[in-house]
Amino acid sequence: FANRVKVRVLSGLSDELFARMKYRENTGRKLNLKNPRTFNEKLWWLKLNNRDPLLTICSDKYKVRDYVKKCGLGHILTKIYGVYDDAGNINLNELPNKVFIKCNHGSGKNIIWDKSKPFDRKIFIKEFNSALKQNYYLQSREWNYKNIEPKIIIEEFLKDEINKSLVDYKFLCFDGKVKLLFLNKDSITKEGLHSPNIKRNVYDRDFNYLNIRVVREGFEPSLIKKPRNYNQMVAYAEILSEPFPFCRVDLYNIDGCIRFGEMTFYPG
Repeated sequence: FANRVKVRVLSGLSDELFARMKYRENTGRKLNLKNPRTFNEKLWWLKLNNRDPLLTICSDKYKVRDYVKKCGLGHILTKIYGVYDDAGNINLNELPNKVFIKCNHGSGKNIIWDKSKPFDRKIFIKEFNSALKQNYYLQSREWNYKNIEPKIIIEEFLKDEINKSLVDYKFLCFDGKVKLLFLNKDSITKEGLHSPNIKRNVYDRDFNYLNIRVVREGFEPSLIKKPRNYNQMVAYAEILSEPFPFCRVDLYNIDGCIRFGEMTFYPG
């Protein structure tokens, strides 16, 4: 509720004024948009100036599937069990025993539905229908989210038996080339929410560990081995990111099976 009030209060600010305010709030420094030098400043410049319609398509967690297919990578998409405009229309009895439910138009609104566990359908409907009314652009000023038509997506639940928790391979791509990898573990709670205990290691393009900390605490590198088909993951990330000056492509690798997660343009 407090966040919604804050968004409403700040909604009258121009995108640039919002950017300058948020940058100073988070860094204590003045945002340089005339001659951006840092990665952070350059992301803000792109956020305020890049209006490529493909950004909206690829930020939409449903429509991006069409883009992935056009890139010839339809085989890495997760299964979809339904897409809805109203949470009240979802017939849970028709779903598999365990699924992942998320919204297509923002960040963080998702849950794991498990048929074997207690579930308050009324709260679920209330929370997700409320989320459908929110415009993520207003709280982030990421133009690419502004015109996404809100939907609820139900997709297959991914489980990594080897690593126990799902491992996120987040490829940082510049002009279609992978330069860095953020490897996140313990990203999701058992309820399907973003975990406060996410661990993150940073690697170069060739999966060499780098002694760098970016926001998250790291983990012992030996816990996660380089996948046998890692080079295939790099190739897929570069195909998907090719049209963009910067893009983060998130993939999963479950016992050699590569799956698409999402594409993000202004992470963090």
